[in-house]
Amino acid sequence: MAFGLVNVPVKLYSATEDHDVKLHQVHGKDGGRIRYQRRCEVCGKVIEYKDIDKAYDDGEQTVILSDDDLASLPVEKNREIDVVEFVPSDQIDPIMFDRSYYLEPDSKSTKAYVLLRKTLEDTDRTAIVKFALRQKTRLAALRVRGDVLMLQTLLWEDEVREASFPSLEENVRISAKEREMSAALVESFSSDFQPDEFTDEYQEQLRTLIEAKIEQGEAVDTEATFGEEGEEEGGKVLDLMEALKRSVEKNREAKKPAGSAAKSKEEPKRKTASKASAKDSGSKEEADAEPAPKRSKAKAQKGA
Repeated sequence: MAFGLVNVPVKLYSATEDHDVKLHQVHGKDGGRIRYQRRCEVCGKVIEYKDIDKAYDDGEQTVILSDDDLASLPVEKNREIDVVEFVPSDQIDPIMFDRSYYLEPDSKSTKAYVLLRKTLEDTDRTAIVKFALRQKTRLAALRVRGDVLMLQTLLWEDEVREASFPSLEENVRISAKEREMSAALVESFSSDFQPDEFTDEYQEQLRTLIEAKIEQGEAVDTEATFGEEGEEEGGKVLDLMEALKRSVEKNREAKKPAGSAAKSKEEPKRKTASKASAKDSGSKEEADAEPAPKRSKAKAQKGA
């Protein structure tokens, strides 16, 4: 990171993480996994991800851009975070905030890092910076959180929509008594914000529902349904028909009356799967940066 002639070596880490339960699509009738194929419209072949390039289409012509083409752009080669200006912190509209990142000192001496942090605190300023990440120029706010410097990428001005609602153009009369009562209502709800007091109730109930289904034996054997390793070849799961056949036979055995079941040959018990294997988890969004190390995160939370 550079401002003026001062350079502060830093490493960039994602400051947030997603704890939502990962769900994927299956055939409701037999539990078979639904998979998507990257199929070329010209040759009809299923294309591996490594062979896929990006392209621009203007409606008449298509320009193919390879990874080498994109890597050759000057902005992608510059790994500096350049400070453009220092602005009063209250001038940044929160609607412009996008993603958050922690900055860790990347040198033997942390003096320059600490000096910049203290300067931002003493002046109550936020640094506006520009840098390149994932083939895109980013605008960001550099500020202090606890004893850590953090970047919050900003949306560009033309990415924020203007709100214009005809209904708000009407002249509405509000009496002094109404404003007084409204203020009293706000005061009755007033409190200090404590983020740890709030939880995602939907995710909690979703986990409870999943655990209840597992306890009631309503789960499908992951290995039998999706294959031992979930391997793919040409977009298809290996031995898919065999896996489905085994699943159907297992369900039929489970539905037989107790007398009939006793006569049938016993099958080895399978452990009920509580969750799908890593390869069968839902599509994971490509991260912009590495997860923050525990020491940086803990340190930041302490100062929050």
